[in-house]
Amino acid sequence: MVRRIDVTGAAGVRLAAWEFADPPKDSREDGKTPGVLLLHGLMGRASHWASTARWLSARHRAVGLDQRGHGRSEKPAAGPYTREAYVADAEAAVEQLGLAPVTVIGHSMGALTAWQLAARRPELVRALVICDMRASALGAQSQQEWKEWFRTWPLPFATLADVRKWFGEDDPWLERPRPSRGDFYAEVMAERADGWRPVFSRRQMLASRETWVHDAHWEELALVQCPTLVVRGVDGELGRAEAQEMVRVLPRGEYAEIPNAGHLLHYDQPAGWRAALEPFLRSVHVE
Repeated sequence: MVRRIDVTGAAGVRLAAWEFADPPKDSREDGKTPGVLLLHGLMGRASHWASTARWLSARHRAVGLDQRGHGRSEKPAAGPYTREAYVADAEAAVEQLGLAPVTVIGHSMGALTAWQLAARRPELVRALVICDMRASALGAQSQQEWKEWFRTWPLPFATLADVRKWFGEDDPWLERPRPSRGDFYAEVMAERADGWRPVFSRRQMLASRETWVHDAHWEELALVQCPTLVVRGVDGELGRAEAQEMVRVLPRGEYAEIPNAGHLLHYDQPAGWRAALEPFLRSVHVE
């Protein structure tokens, strides 16, 4: 069962939240089912969490959120696509869906949103999972590289097979083929009259990214009081030294890494991803 739930975000932006499986039947009536909010990264969508949400649903109410500008949520032309807007949207989702105190699992940009929410509204967040997101500033050069990368996309794609091949094999950013990356990007394409194009605006993605790549986020990380797991793919964007420093800065931080996984670790190694998460979830008593 896949169910869409409409959420009203900051400034009235319409957001789509998704349940990909029924929560446990034995605790739905008394309201004790622990909540999990799943936040995708930049260019992602809630459906990227579908397989994770399904195994979580054995013991949790797991909800994925299409963040503003992504998936089926509203994509206001003028934004805003600020950190404040994304965090306020997540806060609204937790409150309107009745998930608090919630475990927030965030990937990349979604992880930054997650720890900023935990820092600002600690009473809403029971536990936190940070998936391959750096706390250090990435800088102006990184933003320029993204602009140039977007220009290399051979849009429109004729077929979804072409999407999978380009992002999984032909993309100049790839050091070696990653079929799971092709699957990830195929999920964010929609068929138009002239072929397959992304469901998001690349201009809006750059606008969103512009609001956080120039700043470091260590101070907010240090304010997170709940148990927090920092997870990285061995071949991902978050290096081991920085990840371990994040764990040191976090008052209740823990560390895990997944071999043979890149930035999209929950796609690259779903079994390793689950194996890293389940002990942490048990340890924080969210079951």
